[in-house]
Amino acid sequence: MTKREMYEARTEEFLLPLVAQHHFELVDVEYVKEGTSWYLRAYIDKEGGIAVDDCEVISRILSDWLDKEDFIDDSYILEVSSPGLGRPLKKDKDFARSIGKEVDIKLYRARNKEKDFTGILKEYDKDTVTIELEDESRETFERREIALIRLAFDF
Repeated sequence: MTKREMYEARTEEFLLPLVAQHHFELVDVEYVKEGTSWYLRAYIDKEGGIAVDDCEVISRILSDWLDKEDFIDDSYILEVSSPGLGRPLKKDKDFARSIGKEVDIKLYRARNKEKDFTGILKEYDKDTVTIELEDESRETFERREIALIRLAFDF
C-alpha cells in the first residue's frame, strides 16, 4: 500500500462512522498533489444535497483528529466538500446509485474511432460497465479501458 493509499484509507476509516452519525454519506477521500501543494479531500453527500455548514462540521472534527493523529508526513490542505455534479463514478455504490441515469464515458483508446460515449447506465460489475445508447443498442466496456465515467450534464 502506498503512502497515498494509506492516508486515504486511514482518513476514510475515521470518517465513515462520523458521517453516518450526521446522516451523511462519505462519497470519496483522496490525497492528491496539484502543482506544489498536497490536498486531502473528503467528499460528503446527503439526500437533498450538502450545505456549507455540513462541510464545516465534518471539517472541524476531521481537522482536530488529523492534528492529534499526525500521520501525514507532508504539509497539505484539507478540504471537505460536496462531490459536485462532475464527480467520477468510482465505487460500486456510485454505480448502483447511477443505474438508469445518463453517463458520459471517456476511453483511454478509441473504439470504432470514438473515445467518448454517452448513454443510460444499465449494468455494471467488477470488470464491466454497460450503457444503452440513444439508438437503444447496448455497449459494454471493460472498466480497465475507461479513463473517466461520470453522470452526464444536461444544460
